[in-house]
Amino acid sequence: MTATDGFLPLSREARRDAAALAMTALLNCLIREVARPAWDGTFLLPATGHVLRADDGRFPGRPALHTPDGWCPLSLDDLVALAAAELRAGTGVANDALPAEITHSRDVMAALLAARRSATPPADVYLRSEQALVAGHRYHPAPKARGGSDPRAWLRYSPEAHASFVLPLFGVPAEQLVEEGDASALDRLGPPPGDGLALLPAHPWQVELLGGPPLRRLGVTPVVAWPTSSIRTVYLPEPDLFCKFSLDVRITNDVRRLWLHDLKKLAAIADLVGRAFDDLPAHVPRPAVLRDRGYRSAELGRDGGEALAVIVRDGLREHLRPGLTPLLAAGISEGFPGNPIDGLSEDQALAWWERYLDHVVPPVLHAYFRHGIVLECHLQNVLIAVDGHGSPAQAIFRDHEGVKVLADRHPPLPGMDGSRAWERLVYCLVTNNLCEIAGALAERRPGVREELWARAREVFSACGADHGDPDELRDLLSAAHIPAKANLLLRWLDAPGGDMRCVPVPNPLSRLREASACGR
Repeated sequence: MTATDGFLPLSREARRDAAALAMTALLNCLIREVARPAWDGTFLLPATGHVLRADDGRFPGRPALHTPDGWCPLSLDDLVALAAAELRAGTGVANDALPAEITHSRDVMAALLAARRSATPPADVYLRSEQALVAGHRYHPAPKARGGSDPRAWLRYSPEAHASFVLPLFGVPAEQLVEEGDASALDRLGPPPGDGLALLPAHPWQVELLGGPPLRRLGVTPVVAWPTSSIRTVYLPEPDLFCKFSLDVRITNDVRRLWLHDLKKLAAIADLVGRAFDDLPAHVPRPAVLRDRGYRSAELGRDGGEALAVIVRDGLREHLRPGLTPLLAAGISEGFPGNPIDGLSEDQALAWWERYLDHVVPPVLHAYFRHGIVLECHLQNVLIAVDGHGSPAQAIFRDHEGVKVLADRHPPLPGMDGSRAWERLVYCLVTNNLCEIAGALAERRPGVREELWARAREVFSACGADHGDPDELRDLLSAAHIPAKANLLLRWLDAPGGDMRCVPVPNPLSRLREASACGR
């Protein structure tokens, strides 16, 4: 029995679709990180000598193994076993946990698909874009794994199931209060607690994981919270506030606790990012930044406040330009009802892409070259606000936790050296973000594929002119490859969640061919 049996009635269709999504993720990882091209669209797994083929395209499927008797179709379980054998042979390391994690991720997706079919999507198109990521990270072997737990633990909090919920409120005495920055917005989420207590909202799943923290319970918020693409970050539309919580569950590469070393640098990072766009060239559209204003928590034992930490993040309305609608970039890539790239002609798709590039690329490169700031500008950290015609009109960046800085520019903050910082930026901006948006456009209009990257190259070249033609940009535009994060290898080797290990993938900015080269 799977984790979903006996709880949700899962149709054959939900199980089949979930297996297909899980298979695509694993194939993407194998092809990107491990396999080598063999012949006629086939792939060699070099450590074991197996030859694999799969449907071509953005989301590969229907894998088959070459045998003496011909091509043998593979089930997900077969593919997992094949991948495990290859990784054991190639790394010399055994890992029994990851195959179980992949299977669990499939079961989670089956439960999400079943729940989604009977759930009512939010009326707000922004929330629909946040809650669109049923498949999760398309280049992670277990994108939806949730700690091996049963759907009863997480389904009612899952954005993919169109969840919404109230937040439990606690009163924290002064001797247990941990707070830095401006967390005063939390005081508006409930009546004054009195008795010298500070009001602390918590994620209901984390409360359950902790077994109920030893704090005074003060009821729940009078307003509803909507989980965003990150299950631990919620948006409360009425007070226009985002709250990012600790969640002691491994999701993709890390346990999603708000670690104290990250919390301690939030104020300094918020200050740097807040000033990063003040000196943009006049022709560059100014983006908005959802500031992580501060955090509040209660110290439980000697955890320093990590377990119940909540980051207070700006809402949308104070930053959004009039008449615009914010959308999650990852939702645009994945698809949802109301996606502005649906139904575009070839010319319209190219115009849409040009405006997307103009709003996203120059500010990110400016923050790096002028200020030594590496924005974590991957698909889930970028919102693109569109006008009444669905055309990009404003970029909005969020999540300071993943922002890095150049070590020689911002002492005493912990930073990265130049080569590692640039590698991270190129991965986030080009491989993770632009390749997937371009892939979604080309999937709808295959005829624009090469022109998308020709126009992207022009934008990067113009940014180079704005910043004195830096070596990094010249090298990027002539390089044969760009970095891609090796999520399969990282998980197989059980690397720490923050580790960054990359493999090379073809660079569409210098080889103006198929945008799908980013993934294959």
